[in-house]
Formats: sequence, structure tokens, C-alpha cells
Amino acid sequence: MSKVAIMTDSNSGITQAQAKELGIFVIPMPFYIDGELYFEDINLNHQQFYEKLAQDADISTSQPAIADVVAKWDEVLKDYDEIVHMPMSSGLSGSTGSAAAMAQDYDGRVHVVDNQRISVTLRQAALDAYKLAEEGKTGAQIKEYLENEKFQSSIYIMVDTLKYLKKGGRITPAAALFGEVLNIKPVLQIQGEKLDAFSKCRGAKQAKKVMINAISHDIETRFKDIYEAGRLKIFAVHSQNLDEAKLLAEEIKEAFPKAGDVYIDQLSLSVSCHIGPGALAIACSISL
Repeated sequence: MSKVAIMTDSNSGITQAQAKELGIFVIPMPFYIDGELYFEDINLNHQQFYEKLAQDADISTSQPAIADVVAKWDEVLKDYDEIVHMPMSSGLSGSTGSAAAMAQDYDGRVHVVDNQRISVTLRQAALDAYKLAEEGKTGAQIKEYLENEKFQSSIYIMVDTLKYLKKGGRITPAAALFGEVLNIKPVLQIQGEKLDAFSKCRGAKQAKKVMINAISHDIETRFKDIYEAGRLKIFAVHSQNLDEAKLLAEEIKEAFPKAGDVYIDQLSLSVSCHIGPGALAIACSISL
């Protein structure tokens, strides 16, 4: 039986400590802050990141250096026959394309998965991949499953402040000022390839209702059988807003009792970089 390693990046929200517990390999995402290179969960934790963000530091994201990825593959392949490598969604980063190109030199031992995930939905995919590997599936079989199920997820994000959308050029300064005056909380969505606008809400209470209704609609139209079978995981996610995320998790449990426990996690720094602190999100994903 082939020994298959599961690898993803820190956009999954899996920390280095959790990775060791789970038996999954996690590549840290790089960030440039005021021109200096940092790596998520190596020399940059969430608290430090948000402190830099509050100081209006110049922060930019980057994909992992391909040399670092290949070096990790070479290290892991000393103990494993194959690797299933799961970068963040190709619609949000070039990591998948770069890794897929380099994997061609590995004679089928490295399987790069483009399963259009990020944050908790990428984490769930990595957990499912690990379970499939434990069941004896080959790297090719795991890749096929993950890519067949890649659109079986949703993420809805309430942005608390318009400052960072304005800073990134996603909205105009005039629209940001107008929105702040009216207490507008945009709800964004990630469904597969990109981050899109979904709704504009007056206040956090309305935004949470919109997100819960959006998940409810997804269940009715896309995930009904999966939900009824108890295979739909629903998550409460946040950016430096844990107390509110805990309250949101309780609302989710009440609205979707068949989903079971609600996993609470922080948004990956790659997402938080563009939307800032205070965000809340509801996500769902198919699970084995």
C-alpha cells in the first residue's frame, strides 16, 4: 500500500502545532511587512499581524517560494511514497499553478490539487484527504475525490471596517466614508475561485442574518442531501473577533442542528490582510 503524505499551506488555518497533531504538513505563507519577510506562524503570529495592521504597516501577501516548496517535498518523500499537495484556491493565488508545474518533475509522486478552497474549507479538505490516505487510497484517487468535490463549499464574510477595502482599492474613499456613516457592513462570498461582493447590510446584526440565510439557501439548493446525511460541516470564523464568533456559533447551532458541532477558527492572514480585524464569517463544506 502506498504511503501518502497530505500537505497544505497555512491558508488552511492549520497551525504548525496542529499539523504535528494531525499528521499533516503545512507550508507557512510568506508576508512582506514594511519590506521585511515574515512567515505565518513561524515568526508572525496573529496578534503581531494585527498590531502591524493597526500601525498602518505596508503589508503584502506572496506565494511560497517554489524552492521552499520543492525542498519540503524532497524532505517528505524520504519517508513517504506520494504527496497530495493542496495549496489555496488557484483563483486567489498562483501557488497551485507554480506547484503543478514543478510536480511534473516528480514522476507522479506529487499530486497537486486545485480544489478551490481557503480557510476552514481548505482545512476540512485536508482532513478528508488524510482520512482517505489512512483508508489506503492512492494519491491519484485522493486528488480525484478532492477536485470532484471542490465546489461543495461556501464562505460568507461580514467585513467590520471599510478601511482595508478602501486601502486595497476595492472601494473608493467616498464610498468608504459613506458606508462608515451609515454603518454599512458588506458581506462578501467565496465560492470557488474568487472573493465577490454578496450583500450590503446595515449593522452586524443584519449581516449575520444575511449570512445565515445564505447558508440556509445553499442547503436547500445545493447541499440538502449532504446536510440531511450529517456530512455538511458549518464553521464560525473571524478576524480578531473571537467573542462574537462564539455567539455566532450558537446561532448556527440553533439554525442548523443537523450540522453538529460548529468549529470556530480565525480567518487566514491572507484574507484578513484585505478585510482587516473584526470580521465574522460563516462557512460550510462537505465532509467524509
